[in-house]
Amino acid sequence: MTLDELETGRRALITAVEWDQLAPEEGKRLRALGLDCGARIAVAHRGVFAARDPLAVMVGRMTVALRRVHAKAMQVEPV
Repeated sequence: MTLDELETGRRALITAVEWDQLAPEEGKRLRALGLDCGARIAVAHRGVFAARDPLAVMVGRMTVALRRVHAKAMQVEPV
């Protein structure tokens, strides 16, 4: 499943990232924030409008806002 499909509050492990779906500078920023294979994450909140964009994702003790297109590029496995 992709990160945008993960239920709010559920913890997961990033198993793969489709870096070719993202612009190089976006990939660099996501890696710098710790969003890469092996990272443990959880969706904390979703946007309130129809697109449910952005997602607030917990990475360790840090909360990161992600656009849905970035979340769709990440494969996760619930833990």
